[in-house]
Amino acid sequence: MDAISRDRTLVGVDLDLEAVKRPTREEAMEAVRTLIAWAGDDPRREGVIDTPKRVVDAYAEWFEGYNLDPAKELSRTFEDVQGYDDIVMLRDIEVESHCEHHMAPFLGKAYVAYMPTNRVVGISKLAKVVEIFARRLQTQETMTQQIADAITDSLRPAGVAVLIDAVHQCMTTRGVHHRHVSTVTTQFTGVFKTDPTLRQRFLDFANKR
Repeated sequence: MDAISRDRTLVGVDLDLEAVKRPTREEAMEAVRTLIAWAGDDPRREGVIDTPKRVVDAYAEWFEGYNLDPAKELSRTFEDVQGYDDIVMLRDIEVESHCEHHMAPFLGKAYVAYMPTNRVVGISKLAKVVEIFARRLQTQETMTQQIADAITDSLRPAGVAVLIDAVHQCMTTRGVHHRHVSTVTTQFTGVFKTDPTLRQRFLDFANKR
């Protein structure tokens, strides 16, 4: 079985422990049956008998970001920019992710910009980078940082700006049950961090309707 990849520091564990092994598909489905039974239902009931298969299929889609490499998506760049030296920005990128604390969805929009130096990347690749990090168990703060870091590491731009605005269902459907509350996170690097006028332009573009 494949080892489960880890790109964050393990907290409170012995780093000499063996790597966690990825369960088989059948083991994952059995875990879903256990949760169904724990919730108070009968996993053999007609309405839920195929639920473990559907849940495992859904998890494969929701968390496919663990199998994808953002650096690979950003590896093909173009140097012929005809002297272009201003912001490149994508607005309203769909964010569909899951909170790592409750495994509940959080949904929203991402706004991503960079200031190119001598090369640019296909605009669809920026959206793909957002998607890759979103399709992992996440905190919104970490995901915002990861997107900025990936673009910085691959493109070496003069600066990167990322804004994510999302609604967390771990807050709206459980716990405090506050609806219509969104969380906004930002990350600015390079010229977007040092130049308040440029940073404001990015924020104005993000808020433009």
